[in-house]
Amino acid sequence: MKLRLNSLQYLAIGFALIILTGAFLLWLPVANHVGLSFLDALLTATSATCVTGLVATDTATSFTLFGQIVIILLIQIGGLGFMMVGILFSMLMRRRIGLRQRLYMRDSIGSPYVSGIVRMTKHVLMAVAVIEGSGAIILSTQFVPRFGLAMGIWCGIFHAISSFCNAGFDLLGTISPYCSLVPYQSNPVVIITIGSLIILGGLGFFLWNDIGQKKLHFSKYSLHTKIMLVGTFILVFGGAGLFLITERDAAFKGMDTGTRLLSAFFQSVTARTAGYNSCDQAAMSSAGALLTIILMFVGAGPGSTGGGVKVTNVAVLFFGVRAKILNRKGVSTFKRTIDDESSETASLNVTLYLILAITGSMIVCLQGFSIRDSFYEVFSAIGTVGLTMGITRSLNVLSKLVIICLMYLGRVGSLSVAIAVMPHRDTTSHMKFPTEKIIL
Repeated sequence: MKLRLNSLQYLAIGFALIILTGAFLLWLPVANHVGLSFLDALLTATSATCVTGLVATDTATSFTLFGQIVIILLIQIGGLGFMMVGILFSMLMRRRIGLRQRLYMRDSIGSPYVSGIVRMTKHVLMAVAVIEGSGAIILSTQFVPRFGLAMGIWCGIFHAISSFCNAGFDLLGTISPYCSLVPYQSNPVVIITIGSLIILGGLGFFLWNDIGQKKLHFSKYSLHTKIMLVGTFILVFGGAGLFLITERDAAFKGMDTGTRLLSAFFQSVTARTAGYNSCDQAAMSSAGALLTIILMFVGAGPGSTGGGVKVTNVAVLFFGVRAKILNRKGVSTFKRTIDDESSETASLNVTLYLILAITGSMIVCLQGFSIRDSFYEVFSAIGTVGLTMGITRSLNVLSKLVIICLMYLGRVGSLSVAIAVMPHRDTTSHMKFPTEKIIL
């Protein structure tokens, strides 16, 4: 009997197989210098495939060139979605793309439509090549003087892909282990380039297609695109303004004005799913840490290289609360009414996300870490962010397994995984029971 999988099951199993394959390759002696345990290899492979950035060992000093290539390939596949990569090979081999493959592509990209999905995928892949290539060239001009021609170019390519895919892996550990972008915190070319790549990757492929078709006519954009653009603007610049206030005498202490502005901008951008840091996260104030957790919770856009509960889900909940407070019938914004199914899905996504994050935080707390450090690590994992207070390397086996599971659920989608593993709907699901009010 032939096993037939729906698109969500296909995506969930596909990501799991890629992670396991990557873990085995990174575990091999040819891939690392440090005798990496399989659990740490699994954590690294999950972090790369789920474009997170949490690591048990420094990428630059612990992995060989082969291991670094495996990591960046996992990041590229995980960022684009393995279905899009598979379709790319099908296109190159001139194979016919059937309806089932088109459905997989739609779910992988996050498009609501099947029509035109192949053309859209082609445009997305070309845009990705241009954006990552441009980023690699710009970053190489900054890395070559410090690392030499070959290593500088490799760093430029690696960081461009890692940034666009919102992964947060870096090769700057040769300067100082686990330093991330701190050595370049006052370099506007590096900080702004990487920040821009993160934002572009986090907007979502459907949004790119919408803007490509309708150019700069904001009024013609879909409701999704409008919400994403406005939401991203508010989160990036609103977050930067708040970080300037909260970290003035904490993480930004001693910085000159220019470096402080760059750090505030970058912390606001990276906290929403990238995982790079240009300042010491452990030195952040409690208010700044809470703000970072909130941004990690919100995340990027659907169908993007980023994670989190998604900007649109939070926006729909906000509009729903506003409608109730103002006693309006229906949830609306930008002169459009949001359908009831979207509102229900947003509530379910946020609820599942919070349940998983709180449960994971409790397990990490049992190891003896503070609530602040545990929440920071767990929200970073499920939001596929990669920022840490420095406790990743100190986690025990159970905590590491929890972080691995949360990264996987955060990338594939907790609701998607739940639907994928649930049995077929029973015949009683269409029954409607009597309605009764409860006290709220």
